[in-house]
Amino acid sequence: MVLTDNNVPRRAIGSWKRKYAIAEDYFKTWSNNMAYILGFIAADGVIQKENQCVSISQKESYILEDIKQELNTNQPLYQNKKTGVYMLNINSKTIKDDLINVHGIKPCKSFNIEFPFVPEEYLHHFVRGYFDGDGHVNSHRYFVSFVGGSYNFMNSFKDILENNKFQLSFVDKEKQYRIYLSGKNNVNKFSQWIYKNKGLHLKRKYNIFQEKE
Repeated sequence: MVLTDNNVPRRAIGSWKRKYAIAEDYFKTWSNNMAYILGFIAADGVIQKENQCVSISQKESYILEDIKQELNTNQPLYQNKKTGVYMLNINSKTIKDDLINVHGIKPCKSFNIEFPFVPEEYLHHFVRGYFDGDGHVNSHRYFVSFVGGSYNFMNSFKDILENNKFQLSFVDKEKQYRIYLSGKNNVNKFSQWIYKNKGLHLKRKYNIFQEKE
């Protein structure tokens, strides 16, 4: 090859000079905020098949700015002018590969995602991230819900919640799996669990729980 013949070193795939900085090894080491972001991506992230992009969308831009800061990236946010939703695109082959190969979060994950291995000490941070991405708390009643398309993920999630002594209902309706938690003590206990030693979180949902206590 021309490069080899002229003693020009070949760069590894993915090592080109990138336009935006990012902490590429972020998902190799567990931390409270890493577990949160992993849960957020499991709920609301999109891993592209055709490129090295991982996208996260949210109406509240500040949580994406917080995630940007955690990832040490200067990647700008983009806003959909029609919906008002903000998007953070994480362009990194290393991060994409770690999400897929280490944590099992794959492209087209809605119906086939498995609940990833999360060390016990980080589990409530992961659940907080998943809740912020895809959970709902009723502002008028003591009621929390999750909806997912993957039976394996939702069934494992149910088992984890039950192992932590939460009372819940698990409903299979038209291939959409729902977990419901209700009752004052049950919902307040859930709030105290996911926000224990909290780092990143959606203030809107946190404030609803605070009003219930």
